[in-house]
Amino acid sequence: MRIRNLTMTALEIPFRQTFTHAAAARTTTEAVLVRAESARGLVGMGEGCPRSYVTGETVVSALEFFSRYRADWLRLTTVDELQAWVAGHADAIDRNAAAWCAVELACLDLLGKELEQPIEVLLGGDALSGSFQYSAVLGAERFSSFEKQLHQYLSLGMTDFKIKMNGDFSADCERLAAFTAAAKPEYRLRLDANNHWQRVDDAAEYFQRLNGRFQALEEPLQVGDYEGCRALSKQCGLQIILDESFLRTDQFAFIQDDSSRWIVNIRISKMGGLMRALAVAESAAELGVSLIVGAQVGETSILTRAALAVVNRYRTIVMAQEGAFGTHLLSYDLCDPPLMFGRAGFLTDSSFYGRPGLGLSFT
Repeated sequence: MRIRNLTMTALEIPFRQTFTHAAAARTTTEAVLVRAESARGLVGMGEGCPRSYVTGETVVSALEFFSRYRADWLRLTTVDELQAWVAGHADAIDRNAAAWCAVELACLDLLGKELEQPIEVLLGGDALSGSFQYSAVLGAERFSSFEKQLHQYLSLGMTDFKIKMNGDFSADCERLAAFTAAAKPEYRLRLDANNHWQRVDDAAEYFQRLNGRFQALEEPLQVGDYEGCRALSKQCGLQIILDESFLRTDQFAFIQDDSSRWIVNIRISKMGGLMRALAVAESAAELGVSLIVGAQVGETSILTRAALAVVNRYRTIVMAQEGAFGTHLLSYDLCDPPLMFGRAGFLTDSSFYGRPGLGLSFT
């Protein structure tokens, strides 16, 4: 395969409603879109979501990174060459994870189409099969919006939930009380604190006072405070989910000695692409660390589709899957039909299973 043209553009799609958490409130997507075209006219598409508070990136820095290395990427012709570029530019990808993710996905989509293979097969796995079920994610909006969203999720029959906390004790208690009153005993709940606390004791006191039943706690302390999270886990008897604090395989060194205490949230964009995400999942499987395969707020069907490759290969250690909001959240998607959850959180469309590349139809 020869790449004839490669472009990156900023992508802003309005949300149907504002999505709020402790780090940001969003009304549009904040993403970059890469289009790769082969010499015989096939097209691959890739997406990345730069986040300054996750990987230190912005849309501007992503565009700069793309300009710096575009000439290199135009010379890539095989999966082996793509993998070699990733291995040889680890530091650059660490600093530009979302930008590289968009490039990599566009190249994989294009290579898959050229070779008539789905991306899973292209990367040595099996084609998609079975069903995929998603969690409900509730933001930190005002209570009336929270309650409305909660009942929308419940009416769909969803049973796995994540609630984003904002550190306001009365407001968080009100949300938990509403969930507890409406939920059935078998429903699962985890909380996302978005790095709100600096001190272990303050966080421990807060969560011990909360009147609710939840199984795990995501990013309660400052990014990278593994020892603090370990102490908090012991005090509260909860597993800790690492998201912003886990971007690369070398960070397993901080958690491998007590692997059952931790859950890693893999988001394809923040990991620096699908190949690096699969490498993290492989190490997690070897160490006995559970996974959540998550999503950046505002992802289109491109990143939703890419994440399925991880779930498909590592189902036995994936405890939850987030994303697939499609036009539940976006005013429009790039794909038709969009990949999105429906009844009970299950992905509603499987027509793309086995198609070359990402298998998506773009509008």
